[in-house]
Amino acid sequence: MLQSINKDNYNNINEIATDILSACTLCPRECKVNRFNKTGYCGMPANVFGARAALHLWEEPCITGKDGSGTVFFTGCTLRCVFCQNHNIANGSVGKEITIEHLSTIFLSLQEKGATNINLVTPTHYVPQIVKALILAKQNGLTLPIVYNTSGYEKVSTLKLLDGYVDVYLPDFKYMDENLALRYSNAKDYPIIAKEAIKEMIRQVGIPVFEHDTIKRGVIVRHLVLPGHRTDSKKILSYLYETYHDTIYLSIMNQFTPLAELSYYPEINRKVTKREYNDVIDFAIELGITNAFIQEGQTASESFIPEFSLEGL
Repeated sequence: MLQSINKDNYNNINEIATDILSACTLCPRECKVNRFNKTGYCGMPANVFGARAALHLWEEPCITGKDGSGTVFFTGCTLRCVFCQNHNIANGSVGKEITIEHLSTIFLSLQEKGATNINLVTPTHYVPQIVKALILAKQNGLTLPIVYNTSGYEKVSTLKLLDGYVDVYLPDFKYMDENLALRYSNAKDYPIIAKEAIKEMIRQVGIPVFEHDTIKRGVIVRHLVLPGHRTDSKKILSYLYETYHDTIYLSIMNQFTPLAELSYYPEINRKVTKREYNDVIDFAIELGITNAFIQEGQTASESFIPEFSLEGL
């Protein structure tokens, strides 16, 4: 059973983490693998592995800030979409083992470099370890907002472990159509899981709070427009706006980048056209959405994908 982790039971955190990871159900796959002995669906053991920790300039402006978001890219993934831009770390082929103590010093190092926040990228399968590292870092002077950057495929019980530790949730909402979710992410339950996850995120952090054009607290939901699937994009925008109105921000992205792996999925093996993207944006405007980020210009390029060279680890 997942238990809450807080400062009062810090001394028992190793026991709590061991209990969770010995029959892992952190993500909706619920593979119940003992990650001390083997890897789960995420492809990772109990030890934390990362691929990059550095200032990152390619997030939404309110996340990036003046000098960059302090991103920590974790190795492994619980979703593994066929079009993943970070596929070489999602499948575990790139990564370096990081102790919890060292992870806490990485957070502090990013703060010293002027990071706007600490941005945890694909962190789901390491939640207990990350919480411990955050506690240690805060004891040693970490004051930056914590951003939880996720696919949206999250269990509410796992998110509750983060209550009080995460300031900004940055989830995707990838699909409303369960058939698309099954084909591209092997997760037919993605739509209902993402809905409940976003609801819990909003419960924890409330409406967005900004300071000097950077977000300090709140939820920004990202949606990547897929080639040929404008209808699904519109269903997602309709749901989010009708359910949450202006209590969240949206980020509508056109940066879909066709990589070599998509030869088996010819229907999406191309970039999103300007017409497709503009149609989705026009729909958002017609709905009345105003709290949103959009992308302009040619963002669908491999040059926007970070180099996972173990920098900062």
